[in-house]
Parts: sequence; structure tokens; C-alpha cells
Amino acid sequence: MCAARFLDTNILLYAYDLDAPAKRAVALRLVEQGWTSPGDTAISVQVLQELHVNLCKQGTTHAAATRIIQDFDAWPIVENTYELLLAALDEKVRWKISLWDALILAAARSSGASELVTEDLNHRQDYGGIRVVNPFL
Repeated sequence: MCAARFLDTNILLYAYDLDAPAKRAVALRLVEQGWTSPGDTAISVQVLQELHVNLCKQGTTHAAATRIIQDFDAWPIVENTYELLLAALDEKVRWKISLWDALILAAARSSGASELVTEDLNHRQDYGGIRVVNPFL
């Protein structure tokens, strides 16, 4: 897998958020890039799990949220593995970040991405070859 960018859960959530039109427009553009350039944009099983949970919390039915998750099966998806967890534990210590953010960072690294698109980490920070971009700034 050699993606150019990795999208965090919050980006996908904003693509479905009718209450935040400015962020939705930005997120939709990023998701559209994922569809128009197959293989360039990666996500992880963790991202899809978090997306499903949060869509359901926002009132989307289980069935509709599941269909949304299934739509992303054409994208490069980093699997949850024991090796990914071990890599995330190293990232957590190295960068002093939460385990959940470290799992995202480890998945981005595993995808080959050089850009992690999220609003949850420090904008423009380089995490050992992965640069964080907060598209909402």
C-alpha cells in the first residue's frame, strides 16, 4: 500500500455533517479526492469503526451507517493487527500522544502516506515523515 494521504475519522464525519456546512464542504472535497484518485487516500479499520459509532450517535440508522462503511471498501484500508498495535505503542511513547491518535499515526505510516489529514494532532507537525494537515485552519 502506498497512499499519498490518510484521512482521520473526523474528516469523514464532517463529510456527513449537515450542521457544519463550512467543514462539510472541505471534508467533501477531501473525500471526493479519495474517489477520483483511487489508491491515493487511505483509511483504517479503526477509522471505519469510529465513523460507524459516531454516525449512529448522530441518528443515522445502523443499516445506513453500515452501507456508508461498505462504500469505502474500494479505498486502501489498513487492518487492525497486533503488529499495528505494537507500532502504535511505540508512536505513543515517542510523540507523547494518546493511544488512539498513535493508532491513527501508525496506520497512516503503514499505508505509506506522507500526509495525515486530521484536526486532532498539531497542524504542520512532522511525525517522523508524516506531516499533519488540519484542513479546517
